[in-house]
Amino acid sequence: MAQRHLARSIALQSLAQWDFNRSVLNKELDLEKIIEQNISLFATPNFREKEFARSLTLNVAKNLEKIDSYIKKFAPHWPLDKITPVDKNTLRIGIWELLFSDIPPKVAINEAVEIAKSFGNITSGKFVNGVLGTIYNEYKKDNDKKEEKEKQKTDKN
Repeated sequence: MAQRHLARSIALQSLAQWDFNRSVLNKELDLEKIIEQNISLFATPNFREKEFARSLTLNVAKNLEKIDSYIKKFAPHWPLDKITPVDKNTLRIGIWELLFSDIPPKVAINEAVEIAKSFGNITSGKFVNGVLGTIYNEYKKDNDKKEEKEKQKTDKN
């Protein structure tokens, strides 16, 4: 398993564990401790992407409200509490990487789909791909419009 893929898997495990305790058990656990525990449980001794796993997990948690607003907007028929913990947290990771990081969009989507297929149910990959693909198409369309406006301003000058 590639290092970054393992880091994303650890991020998923950490977020799912933290989210379950927070939303179902009404218990606030220390996310940093959960991450460290999962790194020690799942990573190999030569794992070089601890900081990536940690940063990804913490950034998703820190921006949860904003990220969840994208899920609500682009998966309107699926209330957050009805989405499986694996699918929900895979989407969160994918949305963070797609919209808020410097990870190439196709890599972000592909990695999220692969993680969904590995840890979710039989339809998880398709569901994650559909939501992230729709977000990407909307995001790309918005960026294309911005670039066109910028170009028009430049052409007028």
